[in-house]
Amino acid sequence: MNIKRAKNEIKDSIEAYLKKDEFGTYMIPAVRQRPILLMGPPGIGKTQIMEQIARECKIGLIAYTITHHTRQSAIGLPFIQEKEYGGKKYSVTEYTMSEIIAAVYDKIEQTGMQEGILFIDEINCVSETLAPTMLQFLQCKTFGNQKVPEGWVIVAAGNPPEYNKSVRDFDVVTLDRIKKIEVEENFEVWKEYAYTAEIHPAVLAYLELKKEYFYRIETTVDGKMFATARGWEDLSQLIKAYEVIGKRADREVVYQYIQHWKIAKDFANYLELFEKYKKDYGLLKVLEGQYSRDVLEQLRYAPFDERLSVVGILTGKLGELFRGYVMEDRYVTLLHGYLLRMKDNETLAAVTAAAQEEYERLRKAEQLDRREEEIYRRMLRALESYGQTVKREHLPQDEVFERVKEEFRKETEAREKAAEKAGSALDSAFDFMEDAFGDSQEMVAFIAELNTNHYSIQYLKEYGCDKYYRYNKRLLTDEQHEDIMGRLDEVEENMINL
Repeated sequence: MNIKRAKNEIKDSIEAYLKKDEFGTYMIPAVRQRPILLMGPPGIGKTQIMEQIARECKIGLIAYTITHHTRQSAIGLPFIQEKEYGGKKYSVTEYTMSEIIAAVYDKIEQTGMQEGILFIDEINCVSETLAPTMLQFLQCKTFGNQKVPEGWVIVAAGNPPEYNKSVRDFDVVTLDRIKKIEVEENFEVWKEYAYTAEIHPAVLAYLELKKEYFYRIETTVDGKMFATARGWEDLSQLIKAYEVIGKRADREVVYQYIQHWKIAKDFANYLELFEKYKKDYGLLKVLEGQYSRDVLEQLRYAPFDERLSVVGILTGKLGELFRGYVMEDRYVTLLHGYLLRMKDNETLAAVTAAAQEEYERLRKAEQLDRREEEIYRRMLRALESYGQTVKREHLPQDEVFERVKEEFRKETEAREKAAEKAGSALDSAFDFMEDAFGDSQEMVAFIAELNTNHYSIQYLKEYGCDKYYRYNKRLLTDEQHEDIMGRLDEVEENMINL
């Protein structure tokens, strides 16, 4: 199955394992909570989905790559303990607490979360001395003589033997005690994630043209050559940073991430073309409704891959605008929720303190991703700014709320401007697409990208777009259309709040 389906399977299992009856007892006892074994190629996002699941389920997460550990760090160090049996004293070997089990208890202490996920990566690639310990771990949920705390679900991940020479097979006894999920790479599923992860538009446009290069591992006389999802994501981050500092990622730089020389050269060449298309067609101006007949004529005779690249550049820029609106909306919604507490006679200082406390709690519990942490920090800065305004103007308490409402109105206006900017750009993009391509494969690709982008779906759910709905219905099958409408409803449900 693909990584998206695997995430849902794991999440469902965890929710079932952690469900309690009316007496507060787990409905599935710990002995029947099978450890989950996720098997799949390296670099496809196994660790990332565990982070997402922990945040969505609001539970803790401890993640270890077990190949970095020795038998001693996994099960603890031995020491001699004197015990008495049958009236006689004996020296008995005991073990200190495993570093991994101790980390679970530390997480509980730090976050207050009694439930969580213990994620062990590369579990089938351990050394010969550690292999029996891993089998015991999966079968008995213990490291040495220490048990994994109740309420903590074990999830392990491993690589198939074709990707790692150190892979060890599990015996039937072990396999019969685990829940095994096999996952494989899938570009279309990764693309949905890529928009949320803000992957560079050039990477997305290139892989749309060369899907066969998304994930490839080959064995040659010179060794392994490979391109992985992890490699493309890390390269994307570098390209964006290079753009800020005025550097260019050439084929040598690309090869440092995409360690397949043919693919690295091909993408480096495409990256240059991507920037050329952006300038030649004036695509940033297109979203402002500015383009000439000469541009349309030039595009009409361009090769198909060039035309699709133009679509990719447009959707990439639109994606930034949609993301800008969604972030503004989430920020304003969060801030509004805290300010409403002032209607219940809470002071601004008390509201600010509560917001700070909640931020610290979520941060320590690792429940915030990078974007959500930015939103919380921005909200706290706004609350502090409101406090300074009230203090500077020496307002009596009964006038504070109305004054804060005036300041908050500026935030809602900024949100509306972000929405208007995105909507205007989308209308201009549709005008351009109609003039340049009409009802064509390029228009299908354009609609498909809007249907894939997490942020465009959220925007369209809130504001809609007549041309989008018209083309979406006309160019896609009824089944595809219903699927998209279902996703729109799902987004609405999942993004009510942080």
